[in-house]
Amino acid sequence: MIITYYGVEFFKIQFGDTVIGINPIAKDSKHKSGRFSADIALVSNKHKDFSGVENLSFGDKTPFVIDGPGEYETKGVTIRGFLSKSDYEGTKLNTIYLVSLEDMKLCHLGALSDGDLGSEVKEQLEGIDILFVPVGGDNLLTPERAYKLAVALEPKIIIPMYYGEDGEKALKVFLKEGGAEGVRAIDKLTLKKKDLEGKEGEIIVLSSSVS
Repeated sequence: MIITYYGVEFFKIQFGDTVIGINPIAKDSKHKSGRFSADIALVSNKHKDFSGVENLSFGDKTPFVIDGPGEYETKGVTIRGFLSKSDYEGTKLNTIYLVSLEDMKLCHLGALSDGDLGSEVKEQLEGIDILFVPVGGDNLLTPERAYKLAVALEPKIIIPMYYGEDGEKALKVFLKEGGAEGVRAIDKLTLKKKDLEGKEGEIIVLSSSVS
């Protein structure tokens, strides 16, 4: 599996010939966007900063789009979406996605504003291998609340995303909370299930591929 970061909450997950795009940035967003062809598109929030599905289409190929809670299965990937709250620029709803592939579980918290997920949702999010969590505010989770929630979900790897307007400061606070001040960003994350053995809440920072 190869994980590449495209800024804000936009990630490319590639395994074999299958590509998943999560929370693609739209062309009319104030944020710079990337573009690639995807088989599956996940959209947590209808805001243009997270819903640019057009940037995951090339030629006649368009992705299978999932943009809300429910259970889905396509191309050997099982996806579950859970409803949560967002206060991002006037939006109210957010979908947390739990993606199961290659015997690994990935959880993308999306544009989450409320760190209290409730016991029912937390029970469904057990056994997370890789957790993507917003850490920068903008009416989303603050760095402190983001780390507290991340620890509570007990993932093997934590990948911070969306650092907010004052991104460098927010990321530093998050890393300090996790005792990981010396962590340096890497271009992409390549791993297999065996690489997760022995890991408990390791923080990995990815550099954005969009300049």
